[in-house]
Amino acid sequence: MENKTARFTVLMDPLKKQAFEQLCAAQDLTPSQVTRQLIREYLEKHNVSLADNHSLTNPQVKS
Repeated sequence: MENKTARFTVLMDPLKKQAFEQLCAAQDLTPSQVTRQLIREYLEKHNVSLADNHSLTNPQVKS
């Protein structure tokens, strides 16, 4: 797991936030755990990996 953490703020519709939090709780997961998993899957899907020094390698950027 990562050595340091960084804050990630998301603005969203209150009803979606409530539904997300309720679903997470029903699965005995925190919203942070689910968000971290979603980000890991998104990076993997787009072939973005983190090198040992935590710098991006092979970012797939649309122009």
